[in-house]
Amino acid sequence: MNNIKAIIFDAYGTLFDVNSAAEKCKNKIGKKWEDFANHWRTTQLEYTWLRSLMNRHKDFWKITEDSLNKSMNVYKINFEMKNELLNLYKILSTFNEVPETLKSLKKKNFKLAILSNGTPKLLNELVASNKLENIFDDIFSVESVGIYKPFHKVYDLPIQKYKIKKHEVAFLSSNTWDVSGAGNYGYNSIWVNRTKNTFDNLDYEPKFEIDNLKKLISILS
Repeated sequence: MNNIKAIIFDAYGTLFDVNSAAEKCKNKIGKKWEDFANHWRTTQLEYTWLRSLMNRHKDFWKITEDSLNKSMNVYKINFEMKNELLNLYKILSTFNEVPETLKSLKKKNFKLAILSNGTPKLLNELVASNKLENIFDDIFSVESVGIYKPFHKVYDLPIQKYKIKKHEVAFLSSNTWDVSGAGNYGYNSIWVNRTKNTFDNLDYEPKFEIDNLKKLISILS
């Protein structure tokens, strides 16, 4: 990790809490809010993979809406809440340690970027709503290549922009499939395992496993 030149972050689930939209409505949704939020997220991811395999690309916002429609049907949630949930998804909260950690990293000599399935508009709104506009050198979206992670062309984007080697990238994600995708591509992948999950068997072991982003500082010291 001594040769790292760029630190690349996944957005959803890594920097931004994907369950925070439903959590803000938990009094309306009831006790099932967390199961509903997890179903929404799982369906959203499944749709990205299936559309990539079918070569039927839709942007992430449309997939987010499609997966919400299904999840609201499954959990019998009043569709009058749909716009409220979608609007909250545009301003997801960061995890607690994220702003402080990013500001500390900004003081060091690294390129800092997001590499995400999200559309540029969605990602820029998220960054702005959490007052992180001056942190990132770049926000890379899969829309540049028209296919979702973990397709290799997505991981090409920072390499092409910064003219660096794959092993000069530290990549962080909370999603095991993304850690494996980036690691098999050649990045130094770090798993942000906040919820004590079990890693997948996808021919890659993360370089490090941390339970919050703050621990990245010591890894890079």
